[in-house]
Amino acid sequence: MAAQTPTSKSHVYTVQVHFGDCDPAGIVFFPNFSRWMDQASLAYFMACGLPPWHELVKTRGIVGTPLLEIHTQFKKAATYGEVLDITTTIEHWAQKTFRQRHVVRRGQDLICEGTETRAFVVRDTDNGRLKAIAVPQDIIDLCTQAR
Repeated sequence: MAAQTPTSKSHVYTVQVHFGDCDPAGIVFFPNFSRWMDQASLAYFMACGLPPWHELVKTRGIVGTPLLEIHTQFKKAATYGEVLDITTTIEHWAQKTFRQRHVVRRGQDLICEGTETRAFVVRDTDNGRLKAIAVPQDIIDLCTQAR
């Protein structure tokens, strides 16, 4: 039987769309959604009680959570002057990876949804490269809702 993923906390990260976020047609240029989801990912962990990555690397050697895979589905366009709310949760915890879900809304309108697979990484002392570590249980606990 597969291990059950605990119920994730939820965090809302708000973005103000600026003129420079849009293409010449006035529609948000699609890579900006990836940038905002990346920002929402860190904001999620900080809202759950983790320090920013530059502090976590000092205390635990964890450099951050680089992106391994991304899937985004666009539903409606957004433009400058609008406010978007990105609701982030953890959809699945694995041994060395986790999958975050981001739901982007303008009010009640669904703009896009995305999932990101990420890993907690440290620097390998032998070669300085990044390597994935087992997801720390205390971090899972911080990100999990009390039942």
